[in-house]
Amino acid sequence: MDAETSGAAAPPQEKKSEGLKETTRFLLFLFLGALILRSFIIAPFSIPSGSMLPRMMIGDYLFVAKWPYGYSRYSFPFGLGGFDGRIFENMPERGDVAVFRYPGNMDEDYVKRVVGLPGDLVEVRNGAVFINGEEVQRTRVADFLMPISENSPCRVVDPNIRRIVQGDEGEQLCAYPRFRETLPSRRSYYVLDQTTGPGDTFPPTIVPEGHYFVMGDNRDDSFDSRFPVAVGGVSLLPAENLVGRALITFFSTDGSADYLKPWTWFSAARWNRIGKTY
Repeated sequence: MDAETSGAAAPPQEKKSEGLKETTRFLLFLFLGALILRSFIIAPFSIPSGSMLPRMMIGDYLFVAKWPYGYSRYSFPFGLGGFDGRIFENMPERGDVAVFRYPGNMDEDYVKRVVGLPGDLVEVRNGAVFINGEEVQRTRVADFLMPISENSPCRVVDPNIRRIVQGDEGEQLCAYPRFRETLPSRRSYYVLDQTTGPGDTFPPTIVPEGHYFVMGDNRDDSFDSRFPVAVGGVSLLPAENLVGRALITFFSTDGSADYLKPWTWFSAARWNRIGKTY
């Protein structure tokens, strides 16, 4: 065989096979990288309801940090976590906004605020939250004025209290009574208190070890630890169900976009909500 023959290029079929192997290898590494990122570092989450108003609105998309509370079987996508309990477990702080797997028979993730830790005595009396006998300070502030849009109607628990006002630019706004709550740690956040409802009273209850007491910020429109799983509530949340801590809003839409028309994505975006941290 002469030098010219020995240096001949590989047949096209062989080149095609090598190219396919490289592409497959690249896609495999890309998939594994995304799986590791989503399982151990951050994961996307969308807000499907108004239970966390005024902080979170329907149409918000946020990143959830996976590492703060450690990992459980619910931390991994596709049901890959085949173990019980948590590893590298850390306790949430009161006031954290946590994403968790619903403890009932629905395969869904929920988001609520952590109010009570293991060993805390939690009570709700006339809408006021008490932790270990100390009332959580609550101060009335200006109404929360929510722009009404396709994915954010003026939803209220009692039609008689529905209030719509006009904004400076003629837009329709839904007015909700808003309060600032301040925990004993001095951490504060806003909540809505629309009316007197069944969740305004919760008997003194000690949060057992390995559980948390969580509440939605939209207090009269949230099925949370004040309600049993049997009626759609969360009850006392098992620590194992924690997925992660809300980190930052990376996109928000008012629901008016047509996904087949990319240019409408920009007009539907709520630009002022992007970048909000928790």
